[in-house]
Amino acid sequence: MAEHAGPAQHTSMATVGERGGITTFDAVVVGAGPAGSAAALELARAGHRVALVERGSFPGAKNVYGGVVYGRVLDELVPEWWEQAPVQRWVTRRQTMMMTPTQSMTVDFRTEAWGRPPYNGATAHRGEFDAWLAGKAEQAGAELLTSTVVTGLLRGVRGEIVGVRTDRPDGDLTAPVVIACDGVNSFLAKEAGMYPDGQVEHTTLGVKETLALPRETIDERFAVRGREGVDIEMVGCTRGIPGGGFLYTNLDSVSIGVVLGLTELGKAGIRPEEIIADLKRHPAIAPLVRGGEITEFSAHLIPEGGYHTMPKLTDDGILVTGDAAAMCLAAGIWLEGVNFAIGSGMYAGRAAAAALSTGDTSAAGLAGYERSLRDTFVLADHKKLARAPELLLGDRVQNRYPAMICDLLEGVFQVTNPEPKPGMRALLRRSAKKHGVRMRDLAKDAVAGLRAYG
Repeated sequence: MAEHAGPAQHTSMATVGERGGITTFDAVVVGAGPAGSAAALELARAGHRVALVERGSFPGAKNVYGGVVYGRVLDELVPEWWEQAPVQRWVTRRQTMMMTPTQSMTVDFRTEAWGRPPYNGATAHRGEFDAWLAGKAEQAGAELLTSTVVTGLLRGVRGEIVGVRTDRPDGDLTAPVVIACDGVNSFLAKEAGMYPDGQVEHTTLGVKETLALPRETIDERFAVRGREGVDIEMVGCTRGIPGGGFLYTNLDSVSIGVVLGLTELGKAGIRPEEIIADLKRHPAIAPLVRGGEITEFSAHLIPEGGYHTMPKLTDDGILVTGDAAAMCLAAGIWLEGVNFAIGSGMYAGRAAAAALSTGDTSAAGLAGYERSLRDTFVLADHKKLARAPELLLGDRVQNRYPAMICDLLEGVFQVTNPEPKPGMRALLRRSAKKHGVRMRDLAKDAVAGLRAYG
């Protein structure tokens, strides 16, 4: 069993002392997003003194989100959470749209089952949702420290993590366990030597506008009522840059935006707002957002590389969760992040509490974290869909297939009188040739898709 150094044994204590002292906790959680709040909630419920550190003026102040929360993971944390959580609308209609500048093909699914418990997903504003979940952690006994920037890690005499440096005038925070929930490109995980190099090519930029519209207008345009909501995901709308578009309904606004590969965006020399402007002018989207007044414009980096780009998740005195651990599932028909953040934070909190109870907060003592992740959806889903990001962000899926499919369907529905109707195989070959898709590549991608989603 590892014994963690007390304050007198820290290698950096002289410097810390000069800065005004030390505050000691059982655990320090960095970042009051969904992952951090879930971790702090579990630790506080287990009776531990936990600091939940947030650089913003309140939880959610610096978080950008305009999408769907899949909240069933909250069943374990907050019973009947749907009666308390500040959601906007319950998603009862989901669309996947293939687009060219002048065409669109949409798969549209809706169900009444998603409009009642157990709900499948909901649109939410992160400023409201994060504050609510952090409030649950506070109610359980966690100490929320806002407007506090963590500037680095503290190490003990054997190199183990024993706390964090902060910009607080009353000094740094020491604890046997630090849980890094500091978001994409986690500087804490990097400082701890847990992140591989070369993450930029696996990072996307999400850019979003919030457009105010009357609630009645949204209900009419999207064919919903009450608290029903719509989630639309799009591909083929990003000027050839790998990524996609989205449109979500809130109570009295809609969130519209794009997710763009960071490296390719830089090479293209295009501003993201230009692509959003294109999207708002598209004939399939313009009628839905007409007259909307921009009330918010925001951008956020997203880790979309998947399972093979995750950092080391556990080391002596530290655990990494949520976006900091690249736990964003970007698999086309599944676009999820908040649920993985909550799940990983919850299991990190439980593993930290178990390690504290035994006095062993080494990597071995914290190993229960990864075991829990492997045994549940958090890593199981990422591992199962590990090949999906590479397939979905490839040139054919991004740039050729949307146009090929739209042209194919235009040919299918086009009445060619007095000429006879062409056969489906002829239409497919014609459309594939027009857009530079070889039949063998189409077959190869179909097999790759079956393997990625099998």
